Amino acid sequence: MTEHQPEGGRISRHRLLLVSTNYAPEHTGIGPYATQIAEHWSAGGHETHVLAGMPHYPSWSVDPGYRGRWRMTETRNGVSVHRRRHLVPSRQTAARRALFEATVLGHQLAAPPRMGRPEAVFAQLPSLAGGVVASRLAARWRVPFVPVVQDLMGAAAEQSGISGGDRAARAASGVEGNVLRRATLVGVIHETFADRVVALGVDRGRIRVVPNWSHVAAPSADRAETRARLGWGAAPVVLHSGNMGLKQGLEVLVGAARLDPDVRWVLMGDGNQRAALQDVASGVPNVEFLPAVGNEEFPDVLAAADVLAVTQRASVLDMSVPSKLTSYFAAGRPVVASVADGGGTAEEVRRSGAGVLVEPEDPAALLEAVRKLAADPAAADALGAHGPRHVAAHLGREAGLARYDALLAEVLAGPVGTASGEQEKARGAGA
Repeated sequence: MTEHQPEGGRISRHRLLLVSTNYAPEHTGIGPYATQIAEHWSAGGHETHVLAGMPHYPSWSVDPGYRGRWRMTETRNGVSVHRRRHLVPSRQTAARRALFEATVLGHQLAAPPRMGRPEAVFAQLPSLAGGVVASRLAARWRVPFVPVVQDLMGAAAEQSGISGGDRAARAASGVEGNVLRRATLVGVIHETFADRVVALGVDRGRIRVVPNWSHVAAPSADRAETRARLGWGAAPVVLHSGNMGLKQGLEVLVGAARLDPDVRWVLMGDGNQRAALQDVASGVPNVEFLPAVGNEEFPDVLAAADVLAVTQRASVLDMSVPSKLTSYFAAGRPVVASVADGGGTAEEVRRSGAGVLVEPEDPAALLEAVRKLAADPAAADALGAHGPRHVAAHLGREAGLARYDALLAEVLAGPVGTASGEQEKARGAGA
């Protein structure tokens, strides 16, 4: 489908498919980005479809409004969202993750969305299954295929400490490489991913950097009032918000809490490691667990903290850049990053100028950094103030979505770069 606007130049309208296991109403992780991309395209006049799973992240429990549903299509803000049921494991092991991917793959291939032939198929990775589905649908329709790498699943299995990770890493990397080599273009959210993608057999000339953006509003409530409502007194508050999984290595926060009872450590959100972390924190009175809050309240809660924490296991280097960072920067509070130097997360914190880096899995080092910031509130405020400026200069939604528009325009314009023979075969293959 193509239409033209007679005034102001030629405007093309296209039918597009985005494959993303995560989608609204999920409001953390990859879901908000997939949602905003699809809604942006729809608002621009494109007929936009999304093939998604049932909402389950970060709690790894199906949203009550979708339980018991097998297949469904709903319209959300002009986007046709085609949902397919899949396994949602409450605990992460390599075997359970494989079953999750297998059920996504099987159901989406067995029941692809009922829609006309699109002019391009995009996919948000991770979800190896979603990448396979998207590449096969693109080959069936003989249209461009563009995966965007949010996390590298092979590297994730290798670096995150998941049970059975070595075998899973080899298998995931094999599938990942096959999917990415079939792509017309490959998007990566951070330049540190590029070498890994090249190692999987993708020509560097077909890689485009499409960074994530800040998808939350600026804080609006009075900071003191928010702290009072949350029951946070005068003691310094360190807040971690988001997924509680293996790769985060959140035990370091509990370890730091044990060293100084005068600092309050708050873990807000959900994830498959939350119950285990609560067990580890049992008897530590200055550790608090909060449920995730709604989008309207979220920026104010972040801004009410004294320090925002991002943590990763020491082994995590080049497989993930936490989406929480864009929200942290927007909140205007200093970030302490307990992460390996040299990885994408460390690079983003350094680039923003809004935080400090400490050795990962080192509670004492983390606590020392927090104490220094708490002892000098003016310096902490000045450090945190770099975050919103970084967001305004580099992480704006408009600029982020424009990069996806550029990707779309590039693949629709014709052959790109030096696509591999495998990619050419995939684009010319049948179902």
